[in-house]
Amino acid sequence: MGYHKLSELKVWQKSRVFRKNIYDLSRTFSSEEKYKLVDQIVRSSRSITANISEGHGRFHYQENIQFCRIARGSLVETFDHLTVSLDCEYIDKSKFEELEKEINEIEKMLNGYINYLMAKNKSEK
Repeated sequence: MGYHKLSELKVWQKSRVFRKNIYDLSRTFSSEEKYKLVDQIVRSSRSITANISEGHGRFHYQENIQFCRIARGSLVETFDHLTVSLDCEYIDKSKFEELEKEINEIEKMLNGYINYLMAKNKSEK
């Protein structure tokens, strides 16, 4: 499972697609939400890949783990923004469920990657 390049990391690839899906969705929201919900959901979705990337670039496993945990927090924050979108009827239930499925897959992948990093961290001590 040793990755040399960020672009080879499956969780980053999946999160990148999700980030684009969120961006595309945000463009359908009303203009009154541009600096409110749209700004928040786009930022939180970008934070997922940004933190995976920053962690990947760190020298120590423990630092990478911490950035992956932050990415997981941003993922959950994005989920919350999607619930707001659903509650405000900016998206329908089927779109919400489709994105929730992506979130669940990314969360599982992030947890697996964190576990992998934790094991590598222990083995090198």
